[in-house]
Amino acid sequence: MKKTALVVCPGRGTYNKPELGYITQHLTDKALLQQFDSVRQERNLTTISELDQLPVFNRSQHLKAENAAGLIFAAGVSDYQSINSEQFDVVAVTGNSMGWYTALGCAGVLAPDTGMQLVIDMAQLTAGGAGAQFIYPVIDENWQPDPQRIALVQQQLAQHQDELYMSIVYGGYAVLAGTETAVKSAIAALPPCDDRFPLLLPGHAGFHTRLMQSASDKALNLWPAQQFSQPKLPLIDGKGHIWPALGSSLSALQHYTLQHQVCQTYDFSLALQTAVKEFAPEHIILLGPGGALGGAVAQSLIQINWQGIGSKQDFVAAQQAGLPYILSMGLPEQRVHCV
Repeated sequence: MKKTALVVCPGRGTYNKPELGYITQHLTDKALLQQFDSVRQERNLTTISELDQLPVFNRSQHLKAENAAGLIFAAGVSDYQSINSEQFDVVAVTGNSMGWYTALGCAGVLAPDTGMQLVIDMAQLTAGGAGAQFIYPVIDENWQPDPQRIALVQQQLAQHQDELYMSIVYGGYAVLAGTETAVKSAIAALPPCDDRFPLLLPGHAGFHTRLMQSASDKALNLWPAQQFSQPKLPLIDGKGHIWPALGSSLSALQHYTLQHQVCQTYDFSLALQTAVKEFAPEHIILLGPGGALGGAVAQSLIQINWQGIGSKQDFVAAQQAGLPYILSMGLPEQRVHCV
């Protein structure tokens, strides 16, 4: 008997050195890869095949905006098509930040080649934008909310009003973005923790803030609503709004995709929480590349005590009991349950 599943698509920064060769290794539909490569050849960009099959990971090449976005979109759509349809009934799809574009591709709003064109355009338009982005934890070691860290983040947002913004609500982490001056000041002011944070995200601009307004305006001119199709699956966006299958306003979907989510906070936690409440999936399948999305998903579930998961220990126990509730296709030991 099929199990219901929510599919979640990762955002930028998920194709790194360990993921080199991921697409070639797992791709089952060669025609899909040819579509992606053709789009990029027409744009005089390095193909997905070539990038994924390079002998060594090259940061300047692989992390270049239009290359990183293309690799992540290609890996995500390919993984989605690899899900065993005899084992899983996908009931809804969502994503984190750039993962929204992948979600549109999975739900049929954008054909694979059209989706590749969109992620290239958005990567190029936003890469030239001003500002910077960094991440800071607002939870403790048990993945419970840390009131002190939350207060410190709010203090920085208040202190740098109209220059620093909540970019992404990402489970137990706050992703902040804004002008380079405000970001530099906030990073210096926030107490270091976990030997990593505050962590500046290299190559990231002021995503999901007003600093992206120019990119948004250009995207709206480039991408009319007619380029979008009706979703074949329900989509949950970064406001926690559900776009129903075959019943969504394409003009509204265009404006959300190219305007709101480009220039306003992306609340990934709310998207995930809305999805599980409304669709009650038996499993959550995380598309590749990478496996970093699992922590944020688990932390978002802990915030609402979903299925009794109220702490890191609860989550670990749930994952170890039989078939894991959350299945990450970027982890070989979990991927085998999905394909």
